[in-house]
Amino acid sequence: MIFPVSVIVKLADWLLYRLLANSCYRAARKMRSYGFFLRNLSSKSSDSYLQQPPLFPSVTKCDLENRGFDTLVCDINGVLLRSQSFFPYFMLVAFEGGSIFRAFLLLLSSIFLWVFDYELQLRVMIFISFCGLKVKYMENVSRAVLPKFYLENLNVHAYEVLASAGTRVVFTSVPRVMVEGFLKDYLRVDGVLGTELQSVGDYFTGLVSGSGLVVKHRALKEYFRDKKPAIGLGSSSLHDRNFVSLCEEAYVVNNEDNKNSTASSIMPKNKYPKPLIFHDGRLAFLPTPFATLFMFMWLPLGIVLAIFRILVGIVFPYKLAILLGTLSGVRITVKGFNSSSNADHRNGVLYVCTHRTLLDPVFLSTTLGKPLTAVTYSLSRMSDIIAPIRTVRLTRDRKKDGETMQKLLSEGDLVVCPEGTTCREPYLLRFSSLFAELADEIVPVAMNTHVGMFYGTTASGLKCLDPIFFFMNPRPSYCVHILRKVPKEFTCSGGKSSHEVANYIQRQLADALGFECTTLTRRDKYLMLAGNEGFVHDKEKGILAT
Repeated sequence: MIFPVSVIVKLADWLLYRLLANSCYRAARKMRSYGFFLRNLSSKSSDSYLQQPPLFPSVTKCDLENRGFDTLVCDINGVLLRSQSFFPYFMLVAFEGGSIFRAFLLLLSSIFLWVFDYELQLRVMIFISFCGLKVKYMENVSRAVLPKFYLENLNVHAYEVLASAGTRVVFTSVPRVMVEGFLKDYLRVDGVLGTELQSVGDYFTGLVSGSGLVVKHRALKEYFRDKKPAIGLGSSSLHDRNFVSLCEEAYVVNNEDNKNSTASSIMPKNKYPKPLIFHDGRLAFLPTPFATLFMFMWLPLGIVLAIFRILVGIVFPYKLAILLGTLSGVRITVKGFNSSSNADHRNGVLYVCTHRTLLDPVFLSTTLGKPLTAVTYSLSRMSDIIAPIRTVRLTRDRKKDGETMQKLLSEGDLVVCPEGTTCREPYLLRFSSLFAELADEIVPVAMNTHVGMFYGTTASGLKCLDPIFFFMNPRPSYCVHILRKVPKEFTCSGGKSSHEVANYIQRQLADALGFECTTLTRRDKYLMLAGNEGFVHDKEKGILAT
């Protein structure tokens, strides 16, 4: 007990002295000074500001031609990203990499962060988000969670200038571990100089390294020495003016430009520098302070609502379950028709679904109004217990799995998701061709979901919580589009190979959903998001699963 107490005392002493004693006094003097001079100088300063020409031209004025040999320097915060605050990205680290308690503490800190200057704000957010956080958890968040939100907030004008340059170097005061992976993997940046964090063993201490926060104009001088970068991009802040003034050409991303042309500065998904196919994490929204506050206010009701929705699906008949689910806020859209007629009475109908969440077979069974059997490669014990339909695990042994599915088809209708894992974005993964060898009565079903607060899937979290997170959304929606039965001439009995049948059905489902087909597999997904191939031992089922 002596060691932990001593550590806590030292951290508390550091927090009080370094943060409060040194910085709050300066912040108080600033507020007093601003309040004293506000009445006398507000009109004069605003008039002089309006009359004063900008020191540097807007980023939209930069010529993009013949920049292949030029060196560009910029920051990610407020320049490459449209958002002016980095708080949401620290919240993602706190929630996804840490815990809900760490996220709540960071939210509480936002109440008084506005009193502090930028440097102190950054130190406080770093300390709360990283103190005691495992290094490998941060690596997972940086690889699998943050890129989605960075891409969605990318400034298209700043990125076009960045992409035109031959050499790209980013200087930023935010922690390097939060941005380096995205900048190098997605934006092909050559170098990233950010704030370094202290770590002891496998854990972050929450403190900045001895070199302190990166001061961009000083770091630029040390990096390039006597050379001048050709292009400098910055914001309209004073620090960035000093930064870009060291370049041959300087351009700024003005706040007014972002406010007046928000839509034009948004990066369309079809212009992403790299397609966003896989991402992880539970939060489906950018956690700004107000959005995070709403989430925490919703959580108690959301948990109760999720339990109620799950019990409705287990206890009540199909029609009543749909009615009560709709009244509770679940939106179910059904398209197409029921192709349950089967000339071959010896076998059931094989429903081939796209895979969005573990609830796909449940919603299909509910909309059809009849019991189905679902096969899955991996399912948590909790999900297996609460599932209102029969579920059967496969072994990934092609021969054994084929025999199992053939037996199940002889007993009734069967649901299979040949992608083998879920995908959140509008892409379909490669279809396994095993199902095509087992049946000729095949009905494709295009499933799609929409959530606004929580994702009901995970690659590195607890799979048993997937249904709960999905039903915790205020208005979760499911779309079930039942396509026509596959014509016999496009099945194996019609002379097609199993791979041709699988590719044909994948294309039919992609066209119905407006998705894009890929050749990626569950192995590719887990290598990217979790750093493994997605295989787990029995005792770990439900932790790393499909």
